[in-house]
Amino acid sequence: MQPHQILETQFGHKTFRGKQLEIIEHVLAGQHALVIMPTGMGKSVCYQIPALILAEETQGGEQQRGITLVISPLIALMKDQVDSLRNKNISAAFINSSLTREQREKRYAAVSVGEYDLLYVTPERFRKPKFLEVIGQRNVKLLAVDEAHCISEWGHDFRPDYTRLAEFRELLGNPPTIALTATATPEVQKDIVRQLGLTDPEIVLYHEGIERPNLNLDVIEVWGDEEKLEQILHAYKSWPGSGIVYFTLIKTLDEFSRRLDELNIPHLVYHGVLERTQRKQVQNKFMNEPGHLVLATNAFGMGIDKEDIRFVVHADIPGSMESYYQEIGRAGRDGKESHCVLLYDEHDLNTQMNFLNWSNPDAEFYERVFHFLQHDIEQVVAFGLEWLQERLNFKKKHDHRLETVLQMLDRYGAIEWELEPFHLKVTGEIPDQLLNQDRLDEKLKRDQQKLYALVQYVKHKGDRKAFIHEYFGLPYEPVGT
Repeated sequence: MQPHQILETQFGHKTFRGKQLEIIEHVLAGQHALVIMPTGMGKSVCYQIPALILAEETQGGEQQRGITLVISPLIALMKDQVDSLRNKNISAAFINSSLTREQREKRYAAVSVGEYDLLYVTPERFRKPKFLEVIGQRNVKLLAVDEAHCISEWGHDFRPDYTRLAEFRELLGNPPTIALTATATPEVQKDIVRQLGLTDPEIVLYHEGIERPNLNLDVIEVWGDEEKLEQILHAYKSWPGSGIVYFTLIKTLDEFSRRLDELNIPHLVYHGVLERTQRKQVQNKFMNEPGHLVLATNAFGMGIDKEDIRFVVHADIPGSMESYYQEIGRAGRDGKESHCVLLYDEHDLNTQMNFLNWSNPDAEFYERVFHFLQHDIEQVVAFGLEWLQERLNFKKKHDHRLETVLQMLDRYGAIEWELEPFHLKVTGEIPDQLLNQDRLDEKLKRDQQKLYALVQYVKHKGDRKAFIHEYFGLPYEPVGT
């Protein structure tokens, strides 16, 4: 089948957007691509359609269908994408830590006998010998790296295993590779190419820009929660339809939810502390029913591909321009006028500064935590993280550096841990990167610069879209010029 046929029969669209077809043809010709495309503009099609065409191709004495391997860091998004593909009768699956051992074994067996045209995994899956054995039995025709900004340690969502992508590509026989993201500064773009083990002449950049003409961007300086509530109510009443209000802290979100309840304003609530079934129920309601207002933390975003979101309000300042751009990108995907309002209260900067400190522990703290895990793991497992927190921070109950340390040790493969049900074990040595204070200081400085850029955006008196384009290293022409 040809790309246009698959687009219409499988995906229900008659025409490609932007450079989608050009990218697809480039990949089908066996070439590498770096794709930067606004959220909601159809990045996934750029590898899903080639995957279906390549699955049918056989060479020499090949007995099995080809397979496209998709590397993604987001387990929830992975499941949503696979569910969507299966609804289109496309043979796809994921293998990740959300599966039971029995479920994983069944999928490994299916992969080894030639099932699935697309297989989604996290980069950490390459640590598993069983996976390497199974995927080694397949002809990987295409490697797709989703959320490719996670490759860069200076990006906003660094995943250490993404730095092994050149190694992964070699293990898979160096297949054609497509890396995709919605946001990447010029520095991060260079880092992505380098981490893939490629050079600029070997990979073509397809940059679809970040311009969304139908989005109206506004910043309103406020003082205190009363003025924030007024602006949220104004958005709710002025722009009928679905809307998202983003909060940084769950306790603040809950307080605003209580205030809206008092005013009899119907709304949904979504944050990471809710049980998984509750989160799924809220997401399904928002996606499938018209006109919902949802109060959410940034946990609400994965898998949110709803066309008719009329407004996105940031009740608190986000931590970076990348986060801000991704979150406003959920508005107006149907091309109709939509509104993005950032409510700026200078006091909220203190919260983000605390977040910066919590997400950037120093080398001494990393070493102290790892020492406890090596020598007192039985007590940690028996008494839980609160017990460990008390011994690390004494009276600092609101210090969240421990969560960062555990997350990074897990990402580097030094430990394995789960919060619910609680499970933790040491599986390796602490990596040198987490003990290098100069390196950690440099990362903190980069994070501070990202927050400062957002403050500059707030204070900017000119065209806000021009500011965003300059931040991402892109030329800008105002609509109508």
